Amino acid sequence: MVVYTVKQIQGGQWAICRMGFALFKDMQLGPAIELARTVARDEYTRSRRPVSIEMHDAKAVIPLGSYDRANAPARIVAS
Repeated sequence: MVVYTVKQIQGGQWAICRMGFALFKDMQLGPAIELARTVARDEYTRSRRPVSIEMHDAKAVIPLGSYDRANAPARIVAS
C-alpha cells in the first residue's frame, strides 16, 4: 500500500509526503489536502496499487481517503 501524508511543517504550513519525503511543501491545509487526493488518485490510476491519504497532526492520524481494488473505482472520505 502506498500512503500519502499531509503533515504540518515549520511556520504552520503543510507538506505532502510519501515514504517520509516531502513531495510538496509550504502549502495551506485545504490546497494540500486537495493536491494529496489528486496525486493519490493519479497513482492508483497508473499503478492499480492500493493508495491511502492521511493527515498527521500533533494528536492524531486522520484518514482522508483511499483507493483500492476492493472499493473500485475509489472511495473518498469527505473532509
